[in-house]
Amino acid sequence: QVQLVESGGGLVQPGGSLRLSCVASETILSFNAMGWYRQAPGKQRELVAALSSGGIINYADSVKGRFTLSRGNVESPLFLQMNSLKPEDTAVYYCNARIRSPSSGALTDYWGQGTQVTVSS
Repeated sequence: QVQLVESGGGLVQPGGSLRLSCVASETILSFNAMGWYRQAPGKQRELVAALSSGGIINYADSVKGRFTLSRGNVESPLFLQMNSLKPEDTAVYYCNARIRSPSSGALTDYWGQGTQVTVSS
């Protein structure tokens, strides 16, 4: 059972920056996708950025050019650098890892507990 722990959230003024980190309880050698989602009050959880197993990163249109997803190597945390933050970026941010079982082939989504990001003056 993979556990994901996020950190780095907080209160920041509009235009500011934050870097979120996601650390896994074990080395994730193979994954289908890893990324960040967010959920604002009264809204559905939405994709922010995701890294595919082929190394392609997809971003939500609303964060393109402002957010950067990165992961150094298989033992590195998953980072989300967020620049030029806007009030509409306010949400709980969740780390996600989608992993296929080598035995059954089933895909399982693992989630962190979330970290609050609040953008306000």
